[in-house]
Amino acid sequence: MNYLCPICARPLSAQDQSLVCEQRHQFDLAKEGYVNLLPVQNKKSKNPGDNKEMMQARREFLDQGFYQSLSDKVNSIAQQALITVNAPNILDLGCGEGYYTHRLAQVMAAMSDANTAPNIAGLDISKSAIRFAAKRYKTISFCVASAYNAPFADASQDLVIRIYAPSQDAELARIIKVGGYLLTVTPAAEHLFELKQKIYQTPEKHDMSIEPIAGFEVVEQQRLTQEITLTQAKDSKNLLEMTPLAWKMSDEQKAQLYATDLTLTLDFNITLYKRTA
Repeated sequence: MNYLCPICARPLSAQDQSLVCEQRHQFDLAKEGYVNLLPVQNKKSKNPGDNKEMMQARREFLDQGFYQSLSDKVNSIAQQALITVNAPNILDLGCGEGYYTHRLAQVMAAMSDANTAPNIAGLDISKSAIRFAAKRYKTISFCVASAYNAPFADASQDLVIRIYAPSQDAELARIIKVGGYLLTVTPAAEHLFELKQKIYQTPEKHDMSIEPIAGFEVVEQQRLTQEITLTQAKDSKNLLEMTPLAWKMSDEQKAQLYATDLTLTLDFNITLYKRTA
C-alpha cells in the first residue's frame, strides 16, 4: 500500500522495517505488520478511538456471525460497483478489528486473478483495534491514522467503505477518484430499538434521511432489517459493551439484561454514493 507522510504529505517508501519520506520523517512497521501514521501532535488523547475492552467485545460479537448479513450485503454492493475496475484500491475507513475488511477482501479476491486483485487497506484511529486486525489478517494493509487526515494521495481510492465511522466530506472527496464510490452504513429507524426501550422512558428512532455529501451523488440506498435472539449472557454483554448504550445503564440494569434471552431488531441503511466531477 502506498501511504503519504502524515506530517508533510510526501510519499512514503519502504526502508528496512520502516516507511520514510524525502523529508526523513520515519514510521516504523510494528511486528504485527501495521504502521502507525498518527503523529503524537495530532492526537486529542493518549489512546484515541475504541479501547481494548470495546474492541474485544465487538470482535467476539462479530465472530458469532450476528452481523454477517450486513457484511454480505456490503460485499455484494461493492462487487457490483467495481465489476469493471481492475485492481481497485479499496479503503475501509474506521475498520476497527478488521471483520468487514477481511470478509470484503475474501470475496473480492475470489472474483480476481493475480493481475486484477484489489489493493485493500484498513484505517482506524484505535491502535488496539489495528494491532489485532494486522495480527489476524496478514494480507491486508492496516494503519493507525485519522479519518480526517487520511494518509493517502488525492484521487487514489476506487471505493471507500464507511461503516458507522465519522469522517469529513472534504477528505472523502479528496481521496476518492472521480467516478469512484463511497459505501456507507448507518443505523436505520428500528436499530436496537428494543434495547433503547430498556434504557430510555421515551426512546427515539434513528433518522432515516439520506445524508448529503458534498461532491457525491446518491446511486442507491438499501435498508437491511432482521431480527436476532441472543440466548447467551456473553453475547448480550458483548453487544452492549460495543455500543455507547453501555454508558447509559447501571450495573443492576445490565445484570437484568444478561439474565434473560434478548430479541433485537437489526436495522441498517446502506447507501452507495458516486464521486462527481
